[in-house]
Amino acid sequence: MIARTWRGVTASEDAESYLRYLQETGFSEYRRSPGNLGVVCLQHTQGDRAEFLLVSFWESEDAAVAFAGGDPSRAVFYPEDDRFLVERDEHVRHHRVGHADLHGL
Repeated sequence: MIARTWRGVTASEDAESYLRYLQETGFSEYRRSPGNLGVVCLQHTQGDRAEFLLVSFWESEDAAVAFAGGDPSRAVFYPEDDRFLVERDEHVRHHRVGHADLHGL
């Protein structure tokens, strides 16, 4: 299993709107992608900034690469991302999941 991670930051007042936008765009696309096992969105708000750490789970490296398209290390962005994001990673990281126990999640 592969975990694909990405980080972005919004203004804190835009955090809820951005989360809804993620649900309509990226999270929806993940669900439709072959080999996707799910996604976790971690949020941390401090002062006027809200950080989002997305961790999507994939059956294999091939499935994660197929989702990403041409360059699997490049993040996938959507049309309105620039409206929300004040900072964003242009690249993602792929991690091999050594152990996962999400009992009760």
